Amino acid sequence: MRQVDLGDIPGPILIFGGAYSNLQATQALIGAALTHGIPEERCIFTGDSIAYCGSPSETLNLLRDFGCPIIKGNCEIELAAGSDTCGCGFEVGSTCDLLSRGWYAFANQQVSADQRQFMGSLPDHLIFTHDGKRYIVLHGGYSHVSQFLFPTTPDQDFIRVINEVERDLGVFDGVIAGHSGIPFKKSIKGVTWFNSGAIGMPAHNGTSTTSYGILDAGSFKIHDLSYDHQVAQNAMITAGLDLGYHTALETGYWPSEEVLPMDLRRFVDNG
Repeated sequence: MRQVDLGDIPGPILIFGGAYSNLQATQALIGAALTHGIPEERCIFTGDSIAYCGSPSETLNLLRDFGCPIIKGNCEIELAAGSDTCGCGFEVGSTCDLLSRGWYAFANQQVSADQRQFMGSLPDHLIFTHDGKRYIVLHGGYSHVSQFLFPTTPDQDFIRVINEVERDLGVFDGVIAGHSGIPFKKSIKGVTWFNSGAIGMPAHNGTSTTSYGILDAGSFKIHDLSYDHQVAQNAMITAGLDLGYHTALETGYWPSEEVLPMDLRRFVDNG
């Protein structure tokens, strides 16, 4: 695993993840950074630039041109390697697994050799200090990139990850993560765990808006992101990706709840 140390970062830091091939959401996020007056070097992306939506190559190029620090998620790892599955951590044969075969195959056809090389060159983790505190940025877990950690996941699962990090890299005050697509903040073992959610897909909450976060003066805050979800939805339909996630952009509900703990499911029969 490769880490990059960004050193000390003064001023507000914008945290975002899960662009998921959603070009319109990524454009809106860059616009939000400009509105907040946060330059690209203080915007940190937690991985999965490419996934469910209809503009994989364009979204990756936009993030690359934006120039913010980026770590690789499971999607970047698998696409860089030319794998035939996304490595998302879905149970084999589940609805999420079956749907992933469609969007991942489309993305795998769209990305170039240069883009694969770029994704493969990305670090696994970022380290930085801010307001006297030390932070690590990872995608899912530390040793398990596609580990799902939700706000109601048992504390021992978070503690296991924190212990792995501290074993290899020393003590941290905060962990910044992605992958799960649900924004949350919690304190475990004296460490603040923050997930900004995903910009490319709603957080299974019945709204088309997505989310990003800002770390300022040692405090995390979650912000809503509005964008033209209908254009993104049309791009999915045009690409033939009209198997379920395209409706989630509008309704705010995922096509399956299988990855979610029971206490976060809205429609238990879906899972």
